Amino acid sequence: MTDDSLVSLTLPTLQRGHAPQLTDVPVQSNFQKPYSNDTVLIIDWDGPNDSQNPKNWSLKRKWAATAIVASFSFMGPVSSSMIAPATGQVASTFGIDNDVINALTTSIFVLAFAFGPLFVGPMSELYGRSRVLQVANLWYLAWNFGCGFAQTESQLLAFRFLAGMGGGAPTSVGGGLLSDCWRPEERGKAFALYSLAPLLGASVGPITGAWVAERSSWRWVFWSTSIADAVVQILGVFFLRETYAPILLERKAERIRRSMDAEKVSYGEIRTVFDGQDRSKVFLQFHWHTIMAKALIRPFALFFCEPIVQVLGVYMAYLYGSHYLILTTIPSIFQGVYQQSVGITGLHYIALGIGLVGASCSNASILDKVYLYLKSKKGGVGKPEFRLPPMFPGTLVFMIGCLILGWAAQAHAHWIVPDIGIMLVGAGITLNIQSIHTYIVDCFTLHAASALAAACCLRSLAGFGFPLFAPAMYSALGFGKGDTILAVTAFVLGCPAPWILWRYGERIRNSSRYAQP
Repeated sequence: MTDDSLVSLTLPTLQRGHAPQLTDVPVQSNFQKPYSNDTVLIIDWDGPNDSQNPKNWSLKRKWAATAIVASFSFMGPVSSSMIAPATGQVASTFGIDNDVINALTTSIFVLAFAFGPLFVGPMSELYGRSRVLQVANLWYLAWNFGCGFAQTESQLLAFRFLAGMGGGAPTSVGGGLLSDCWRPEERGKAFALYSLAPLLGASVGPITGAWVAERSSWRWVFWSTSIADAVVQILGVFFLRETYAPILLERKAERIRRSMDAEKVSYGEIRTVFDGQDRSKVFLQFHWHTIMAKALIRPFALFFCEPIVQVLGVYMAYLYGSHYLILTTIPSIFQGVYQQSVGITGLHYIALGIGLVGASCSNASILDKVYLYLKSKKGGVGKPEFRLPPMFPGTLVFMIGCLILGWAAQAHAHWIVPDIGIMLVGAGITLNIQSIHTYIVDCFTLHAASALAAACCLRSLAGFGFPLFAPAMYSALGFGKGDTILAVTAFVLGCPAPWILWRYGERIRNSSRYAQP
């Protein structure tokens, strides 16, 4: 049974110890009270149109949740890259003369992105999406605000790392929350917005950071993002509701238990349809440590045992690392080659933003249209593999963008030419990452948060590491050869991945422990 086809059911006379299966259960329209202590009552949605099921929420409510999650996803990457134009001020304040340490003030935040979701994602599958997401954001808000008060480089690096642990939560929890709300044929637009937010945030950050640093000081880079995030946090408290089906049904079961206790009637066991996922009340009370261990291990199990997560995780890591590499080399191109000021250099990030937003807007409708078209060709049966086609043009566009950017900068062409390359790089990254996100969520619906955490761990490590070797690579090879290497590597990784999963993805999913059938 998948989370997209839940039905309301009651079990008047199921024996204890019998595993509940849909084939065992007569569907009933009215609730019947059990009369034996041996009775097991299975709690589910009240039919396919139950308004409490997040998939049956109104479009207004779904889009409100999507917008808030996208806002959370936007804020962390803004903080990760906004300090990049001000690293010179930071180095001057603390007397940093090491280029690696200087780059680390930016990238250490992204390093924390790799580890935070590994804990936060599984937690959302135990305690619910909304609660975990908001607590993690409060953690990020507190430490990001503290970065503005750092008195030494060690304090700044420590505060940045701790802030990143919370700021990375939406990369895993957000995808799970959207999978709870949207049916497969509806997810394209929602995931386009959700996937765009962190990429756009990383691009917008340097634009605003350059002007904030130029007009005030680097400390206001952190304080301004904290003020903006506080507004998002307040909106989340009032408008973001729980969406995780096991949590919602457990609350429903608890209301029924209290009602039965109040009537002083003897009943048997009351469970939800998700008790097979280690959510039974007794097990939660007495074996919470076992549940916690299994939940925390799940992202690692997914990464090491699931070929889907491995193949797409590696390619997404490469794209994300390239994204941060481009972000950190834009200043060296436009300040070093074109002799432009810090503020004007920051405006070139707009080209990246145009590529990200333009590709996202076009891909938002294409994802769902392609899915529905291929679904109709297969007799009305949808498959996660129908999310893969945009990856092919996405890889090609990314390669072309890298070549234009590198060789235009190498030849000192007019500044608009490298901007065109940057725009194409952003478009290619967006097309690929949106397809990867929706494919992983469609495959691992119930455990989408853990699957995304596993994939995003490697992605964030690449985002941390790529900018560290960028100065040495471009110094030795130049921008032309350096970006050619990026393009060729994208071809080697990006072309086989969607083809392999298109051809063998269904067979891999059928043999998976975690993938939805």
